[in-house]
Amino acid sequence: MPRMMGLCVLAMLLGLSGCSYLFYPRAGDYAAQAKGATGVETLINLTNIMEATAGKAKGGKGVDNALDDYHNQLHALLDSFCGVTKEQAKTPAYDLAVTHKKELTAIFWRLWKFKEDQPQRDQHLDLSIAELKELRETLQTIK
Repeated sequence: MPRMMGLCVLAMLLGLSGCSYLFYPRAGDYAAQAKGATGVETLINLTNIMEATAGKAKGGKGVDNALDDYHNQLHALLDSFCGVTKEQAKTPAYDLAVTHKKELTAIFWRLWKFKEDQPQRDQHLDLSIAELKELRETLQTIK
């Protein structure tokens, strides 16, 4: 019974605190660094930061600093989507931005799978950069 109670408390804490910042504490630092006047501006700033980091991660292997930074920045981006206003979230452009977010996540999963293998790693980073550009363009229409 005490073990079950402990698991319930842990689950509640994870639900209340948000898993990303618990498991990826630097994601909060990147979100703060990218903080804009609005939620959309924060997202745009994060796409710029992520694009630069993805470029730095090219040519690497394994979980190097650049890939780890990119991973934390991705979690900051995903969490920052909640900063969009209700009015903005009702627009077709926001729906497209959510689609780009899902595509970016899928690309990252594949990137993580091929983090040790060149040229697959760089190809997935190139895909990530292209998807970030499309996401940024979509976000700019929401502004």
